[in-house]
Amino acid sequence: MSEENHLREEIVRYGRLLYDRRLAHGSSGNLSVRLADGSILVTPTNSSLGFLDQARISKVSSRGELLAGDPPSKEAFFHLAVYEQRPTAGAVVHLHSTYSVAVSCLCLEHTDDVLPPLTAYHVMRVGKLPLLKYYRPGDRALAEAVRGAARDHKAMMLANHGPIVSGKTLDEAVCAYEELEETAKLFFILGGRKTSLLTFEAVAEINTVFGN
Repeated sequence: MSEENHLREEIVRYGRLLYDRRLAHGSSGNLSVRLADGSILVTPTNSSLGFLDQARISKVSSRGELLAGDPPSKEAFFHLAVYEQRPTAGAVVHLHSTYSVAVSCLCLEHTDDVLPPLTAYHVMRVGKLPLLKYYRPGDRALAEAVRGAARDHKAMMLANHGPIVSGKTLDEAVCAYEELEETAKLFFILGGRKTSLLTFEAVAEINTVFGN
């Protein structure tokens, strides 16, 4: 099986998994993977992640030109912006899951890292999570903001919208996204109660050991 066909199958499989876990709903959210030649496979516009057809998944060049399949998600441009800045990224996940989107709607004093270091796994898999200002869906001006954040972050939050999470593989990006959503859920469950956060030293040790 070719690399491309294998990755098309992976997108269908993980799309269904995310849909079944209620992290994706309706036709919102999008997934992409990068091929060896620099082109990407990305879910088509107005498609449900639970019912993808691998033959219809969009293939676009690194400049965003449609090469095969259905027209791509209108948000494919910010996937390309992440890949441009993160040479090791092989996949990007963007969803509108409930708890993460709720965090994106909060009025936050500090936007450089919008979730506290509650668990080691959040620090390992997500890292610092900056909040980018609001742009309407499909606004190409978002690409520059994403490029700026992606240089130093594998995940970011779009205000009043939801997270973008990258990983070396689609499996890694999906696992990191799920960790982010669970941390957002913990954040709301704790509800401002006095909480024991990981110390600066603990976070530094995790980043040293696991390379974040």
